[in-house]
Amino acid sequence: MKIILLFIVAYLLGSIPSGLWIGKFFFHIDLRKHGSGNMGTTNTFRVLGKKAGFVVFILDVAKGTIATLLPTFFHITTINPLWFGVCAIIGHTFPIFAHFKGGKAVATSAGMLLGYAPHFFLVAFLLFITIIYLTSMVSVASILCMIMVSIGSFIFPKYVPWILPHFNSLFSTIAIVLTIFIIYRHRDNIKRIMNGTENKVSFGLGYKKEKKKS
Repeated sequence: MKIILLFIVAYLLGSIPSGLWIGKFFFHIDLRKHGSGNMGTTNTFRVLGKKAGFVVFILDVAKGTIATLLPTFFHITTINPLWFGVCAIIGHTFPIFAHFKGGKAVATSAGMLLGYAPHFFLVAFLLFITIIYLTSMVSVASILCMIMVSIGSFIFPKYVPWILPHFNSLFSTIAIVLTIFIIYRHRDNIKRIMNGTENKVSFGLGYKKEKKKS
């Protein structure tokens, strides 16, 4: 019964629509009606500004991290903590508090990674920032980082164990499924990338090049 309750708690944590609530309570703006219509970090940055975007990013990551750590908090060792992180990701993507229409699962997936393998999270986050600096596109950084996590889940335990000490088939499976899912959720972004019309953040080399052209 405790495990079932914690699964529900993990889902409800993930369901908290950080961007939507912050937009409504502090800015009187419904993110679903502005920008890309998404409630995630990128659209929050674009519509509400850097401070709000940063707060939403932290909150969305925290949802995945806290959910993944729930079994540790309650001394449960009979089930892999990744399942609780998955529940939070499902909640974030299909939130009960926002009519089951949520974000693209990137930040909450990162939170699950932070709760499960902090060193791996650090490597992925540094890669994420580097790709954003080079391209100025969050979508590209999100997709490439998820691909790296999937590949790294197989390679790092053998060759760079300080990043990921042990191979976990469940972790690798979840990483691959999430990579496919996140690529699917970014299908419109991929079309814009191929057409050269993808939105860029006001940071990095890609943004500077675009600004010079204009």
